[in-house]
Amino acid sequence: MAEANSRKTTKRGATKSERGSQPQLAPTSVQTVEADAVRVFYRAAGDPSAPVILLLHGFPASSFMFRELIPRLAHDYRVVAPDLPGFGFTQIPAERKYEYTFDQLALTMDAFAKALKLNRYAIYVFDYGAPTGFRLAMAHPERVIAIVTQNGNAYEEGLGDAWGPIRKYWASPTTENRDILRQSILTAGGTRWQYTEGVANPEGVPPESYTLDTALLERPGNKEIQLDLFLDYASNLKLYPKFQEYFRKSKPPLLAIWGKNDPFFTPAGAEAFRRDIPCAKVQFLDTGHFALETHVVEISSAIREFLETNGIARDGKEITASQ
Repeated sequence: MAEANSRKTTKRGATKSERGSQPQLAPTSVQTVEADAVRVFYRAAGDPSAPVILLLHGFPASSFMFRELIPRLAHDYRVVAPDLPGFGFTQIPAERKYEYTFDQLALTMDAFAKALKLNRYAIYVFDYGAPTGFRLAMAHPERVIAIVTQNGNAYEEGLGDAWGPIRKYWASPTTENRDILRQSILTAGGTRWQYTEGVANPEGVPPESYTLDTALLERPGNKEIQLDLFLDYASNLKLYPKFQEYFRKSKPPLLAIWGKNDPFFTPAGAEAFRRDIPCAKVQFLDTGHFALETHVVEISSAIREFLETNGIARDGKEITASQ
């Protein structure tokens, strides 16, 4: 189905260092499209004929987390960032009886990509976006031309101590353990902690980020959705061997750029990609889980260099958006 309901555009200023090579940052449009009987909200920018970067967010965020990254990439790429079902402003009709599992999230994102005719694309995956995006890559290895994983894990050794309460829930999914997560993680304080833990200057993290996430978590029924996804996250660990087999077999160009102080996904998870993709590039940043909140300039520069090095550029002959 074609794109629909373009609602607004925004423009953000470039930093002094960026203005030399990129004098004007592209505006970002906010749109919706129907895919998998879901009204998927997404942000997009860039020339439709340029190579595509699909940005997949994580918990408890939305495409809003990419608000500063999108215009920094859109000068040379078509950048598309959907809100996953259960997050942001994506809408699911009650009669859809949506099943909140990672398998289903991937199916919806596959339908979303088809609706926008995204036939070949690089993916930027973060947190929940990683198991979602890796499922897409396994299902359609010919479509995924490169992977940027920012604290997006695929290895057991990358799981930090912060997973302790959720592991307990996996082992014993009782009402009591479910309520523990509801009262500890699914709170304003729990959300702010995810944004600020491991950050040198926590007060420098823009409050609108975790404030918006908190407001959306408080919508009727949304916490139950998140608790269902916490439980189903165990399915991702079971798929780790298959993700790793895909890495070994397809060897996609991969950049692991990591907030090294992340309590959820540790540096060991980033280093592990080299085991299956020896040429993977690994870069660490002195920040926490939501690295874009503090290091968007460094991350955008690293992505552009990585993609250009691998022949994924607007004027590149090897890869174009129409392939």
